[in-house]
Amino acid sequence: MRNIDKAGTFALGDRTVKRIGYGAMQLAGPGVFGPPKDRAGAVAVLRAAVEEGVDHIDTSDFYGPHVTNEIIREALHPYSDDLVIVTKIGALRGEDASWNPAFSKKQLTRAVHDNLRNLGLETLDVVNLRFMFDPHKPADGPIEKPLSVLADLQSQGLVRNIGLSHVTAGQVAEARGICDIVCVQNMYNIANRADDALIDDLAAAGTPYVPYFPLGGFTPLQSETLNEIAGRLDATPMQVALAWLLRRSPNILLIPGTSSVAHLKENIAAAELELPQDALRELDGIGKAA
Repeated sequence: MRNIDKAGTFALGDRTVKRIGYGAMQLAGPGVFGPPKDRAGAVAVLRAAVEEGVDHIDTSDFYGPHVTNEIIREALHPYSDDLVIVTKIGALRGEDASWNPAFSKKQLTRAVHDNLRNLGLETLDVVNLRFMFDPHKPADGPIEKPLSVLADLQSQGLVRNIGLSHVTAGQVAEARGICDIVCVQNMYNIANRADDALIDDLAAAGTPYVPYFPLGGFTPLQSETLNEIAGRLDATPMQVALAWLLRRSPNILLIPGTSSVAHLKENIAAAELELPQDALRELDGIGKAA
């Protein structure tokens, strides 16, 4: 059995995926803008991920822009039947590397077609509509119009499943009244626990929750408690943080990103890490104290 299989599986739309996937954001250049310094290395990481059993890759055509999708296609196309590629729309990159909202019908439609072209697909497995009302945290704002555009693209056969990203619980509830929502992707990790109630609500409905920045993102997790527990368990702090997420709720799907094959294998090995009850209690306290 591969390490990755020990984390189990969960339904993602009409597919079932392993709970440890891969996030492709770090395959672009610094600041998720421009090409990587080592394109061959990026291709190697993707191929290693699939060889390790990863069947869920998270990406977006605004990473780069276009860069990560083009690398995914180079590395993995034609795709295996069991590979689920999840992308997101709702933003554009400025020439200054800024992240700008892109919610008009024209912009959303173009984004879907850009993803299809650059990934080399006829239908996108899952498209997350990412809301940008506040770039720092989810904020309430109107979602019916852009979500209806995506639902129309789904009816045309260009999108198989629809998810949400960077949203509030209220927006999730509203979206469920417009179309089926197969996943929610928000920032969440052991030190940032604002979505605890939302995760439990989604778990009760059988809907996956996909935390982005599971290891802290651009500001890696820093915790003396995390370091101490990792030392006791002969693991890295990041492995402990991922293992905690796997045990937080069965509907959590992980997409840790890396540009290193060695780091990729460390992330996958977190599935094997057993967290004793005393360690879990200490780790739970990190988020409560944050």
